[in-house]
Amino acid sequence: MTSPLPDERHLIRDETGTQTLIGYVVDVSDPTHGRCWLDLGPQHLNRHDVLHGGITTALLDNASGTTGSLTVDNSGTAPFLTISMTTQFLAPGLPGWVCAKGTVTGGGRSLLYITAELRHETGTLIATSTGVFKRVPQERLAS
Repeated sequence: MTSPLPDERHLIRDETGTQTLIGYVVDVSDPTHGRCWLDLGPQHLNRHDVLHGGITTALLDNASGTTGSLTVDNSGTAPFLTISMTTQFLAPGLPGWVCAKGTVTGGGRSLLYITAELRHETGTLIATSTGVFKRVPQERLAS
């Protein structure tokens, strides 16, 4: 499959060590839904040759945090911390492109409730998550 990624102007690459290690790309092309894209290779699979649960959770977490960021900054880089998150694993993640997409479901100025889903390029729903995310106050950011 050819890459499903949007225009390069809307992508964040290699911003963190985790992002570089796993190899996912953050997509901020939609101002209300953060997305994380990953082309699954053998390095992302567990001993059963399906997507590792830890990588699944990392993609859902980052899509959710990016979604929170987009509520205050259209660059998707305003820092949000995960307070709690629950992941539900629904189907095996097979090689190919996967995309995690976050959606704000409630909250206020500092705490947001965000759900996310991870889908395979075929449309198969692999996993979902629900979480609480906190905006990092500006005064807490290192200068």
